[in-house]
Amino acid sequence: MPTAKSKPPATPNLRLVEAESAIYEMMRTPETTAERVKRLQTEARALALEQVEAFEKILIQAAEMAKEIADGGDAYPVGAREIASRLHSDLPVKAETIRTIVARTL
Repeated sequence: MPTAKSKPPATPNLRLVEAESAIYEMMRTPETTAERVKRLQTEARALALEQVEAFEKILIQAAEMAKEIADGGDAYPVGAREIASRLHSDLPVKAETIRTIVARTL
């Protein structure tokens, strides 16, 4: 039975580690500045790619929502429907352009 002074169990401090993360070897010599720069540049490119891919998905989702508004009828203002209709046709093209640019840089 818990007493008034007992503390709730502490939640573990856990972090997810990416599958590509390197495990630091204790017997390894410290990395040089050039090695560190190269590693950090690689990490920065990977993070940038993740963000661009997330942006592409958001554009596709926005295009789907724009279609719903464009097809929503009189419940939506005419100007909003018109803009949504244009966005529905433009956003997938923009997302495909981004996908092509990313594919070229890989």
